[in-house]
Amino acid sequence: MAISSSTILPASARANGAATRGGCEHLTTVPKTMGSKCCKSQPDDDAPERERQKLLLAKQRQRARMKAAGKIQAWWRGTLVRRTLLAAALRAWMIQYWWRTVTWRQLDKRRQNSLKIYVIQEQAAVKLQSWVRMWQCLQRYCQVCNAICILQAPKSCFTFQTSDVSPAQYGGTYNQPEFHIEILSV
Repeated sequence: MAISSSTILPASARANGAATRGGCEHLTTVPKTMGSKCCKSQPDDDAPERERQKLLLAKQRQRARMKAAGKIQAWWRGTLVRRTLLAAALRAWMIQYWWRTVTWRQLDKRRQNSLKIYVIQEQAAVKLQSWVRMWQCLQRYCQVCNAICILQAPKSCFTFQTSDVSPAQYGGTYNQPEFHIEILSV
């Protein structure tokens, strides 16, 4: 810290330009700094102020370091939190993916089982329907056969007047009833 000559010398000494303070008469000019050899005999009035300024500056530097350290720590904590959250999110995604796969497989298995049961039921229904239709046809056939047998007269009742008509022309014998069944599927 530089101090001018007007703050150290009295007005009379300033007028002559001589330094008469503190036994330093041999000097013709006043030193510019407080730390010189000639000024050591007088107590320094600015020393407590300088010490206070040094302490204040040190405190400011310490606050700045603490603030910077706090920012770095906050950044690092944020990085750790983000990393932890990312890992947790990835694990949750993997669990969700696994669970969706399990439920999809269960649903697919239920669908397959339902389809198998449906096919079996349809095949059974078709088979039952065919048996019932066959039984109905057989019943109807038996009814028709019985009706024909009742209505059919014995051989001796029918005699032909002409001899040119033979049983060969009609394509068969008259022992069995001629009955043609045509089955239509629906």
